[in-house]
Amino acid sequence: MSNVSFLRCKECSREYPVEALNVCDFCFGPLEVVYDLDAIGKSTSRDKISNGPSSLWRYADFLPAQYNAAVDINAGFTPLIRSRGLAEHLGLDELWIKNDSVNPSYSFKDRVVAVAAAKALELGFDTIACASTGNLACAVAAVGARSGMTSYVFIPSE
Repeated sequence: MSNVSFLRCKECSREYPVEALNVCDFCFGPLEVVYDLDAIGKSTSRDKISNGPSSLWRYADFLPAQYNAAVDINAGFTPLIRSRGLAEHLGLDELWIKNDSVNPSYSFKDRVVAVAAAKALELGFDTIACASTGNLACAVAAVGARSGMTSYVFIPSE
């Protein structure tokens, strides 16, 4: 069960129900997800996260969509690589870099598209689409192929 309470405009703070909305009707500001933090506190624990799947869905209590196997392309849970040289150059004791090039479509966009597609299915949609020339296009195609959702990728001609 999703721990989302409502959507709120980042500009004017108006509240909206959890629906297929992304901008405020009043000021056209972006809407952000507001979570029920008490419910998250009651439903999750370090053990639950540690024992979760080796994908972004181990953090399902913190995501705005419910897990849906149809869109699970095993995105996330990518390794951290220690960067000693860059850490030294920046004057840091330690620096770790997330290697998202090992996601299924080789892109960090796999995570957001999997969550967006899961939410789209929850809301009754059967189609996903994007305009992209790269990473997002690959992620939409991968999730669309896995889920059976109709997917469209619009690529600019120039």
